[in-house]
Amino acid sequence: MNILFWHVHGSWATAFVQGKHRYLVPVNEARDEWGRGRARTFPWPETAEEVDVAALRPDDVDVIVLQRPEEQDRVAHLAGVPRIYLEHNTPKGDVPNTRHPMADRDDLAIVHVTHFNELFWDCGGTRTHVIEHGVVPPAVRWTGELERLAVVTNEPVRRHRVTGTDLFPRFTPVAPLDVFGMGVAGLHLPGVTTHDDPPQAAMHEQIARRRAYLHLCRWTSLGLSLIEAMQIGMPVLALATTEAVVAVPADAGVLATRVDTLVEAAQWLIDEPDAARRLGDAARDAALARYGLDRFLADWDRLLEDHTCG
Repeated sequence: MNILFWHVHGSWATAFVQGKHRYLVPVNEARDEWGRGRARTFPWPETAEEVDVAALRPDDVDVIVLQRPEEQDRVAHLAGVPRIYLEHNTPKGDVPNTRHPMADRDDLAIVHVTHFNELFWDCGGTRTHVIEHGVVPPAVRWTGELERLAVVTNEPVRRHRVTGTDLFPRFTPVAPLDVFGMGVAGLHLPGVTTHDDPPQAAMHEQIARRRAYLHLCRWTSLGLSLIEAMQIGMPVLALATTEAVVAVPADAGVLATRVDTLVEAAQWLIDEPDAARRLGDAARDAALARYGLDRFLADWDRLLEDHTCG
């Protein structure tokens, strides 16, 4: 199929373009949010082609995967092409009564990336599906020789309580924190070292050397960085919130809503590297089984075939 979609979320898009289709990826001269084109930090297959959306005709596209409400106006000239709306995020506002912007539509389907998201969004009468994440397996394996904790998050200063930034100081007496991601340079906390927007492969190499992965998001969809850390073989310390409670099995880490429990678990893993390795091995097995690339692509193939044929 010829699938039109914007390069919005890098890790998800990288997994999606590994399939058997032709992927039409909008590009513009600025390479901004409306035209990033192909990834520059990870090799995409040649089947992902950069296109000018305005120049496309309906016969050029078999299905459109929308990810932002504003994208509808940019494909108005592609009338009649089947559409799927991919929802990456948890709702904001009056949770759990937040209406999805595509609620009560009969001209498209909504795909959620977690069952938690589907549960909390009010989609009205719009058909919904869940296709859980798939991840291109990282090339590195956990070593954990550094007695430090790794965090991967975006914009922790602006988002603050959402990303659990206010909880970081609770862990620094146990071990220093290394925070990787976009918009982390403005984070100035004792015991916290920031690594602003590193290339993905370099980030994987660095977090694999840390003793454990710390996931303190209070309200978020399931971050792909958590799955990637698990596939690397990192033990997980996480708030027992949102989809993390099913993504991280009991033998793969420690989940709790009591922060002191996670702080105590962090000390345990710093003191007991063999225990960290045991949990990390279980985390890797669980993430490869549940969030494997083959399952992800097969789920999308089934949905794309059913949706376009219908």
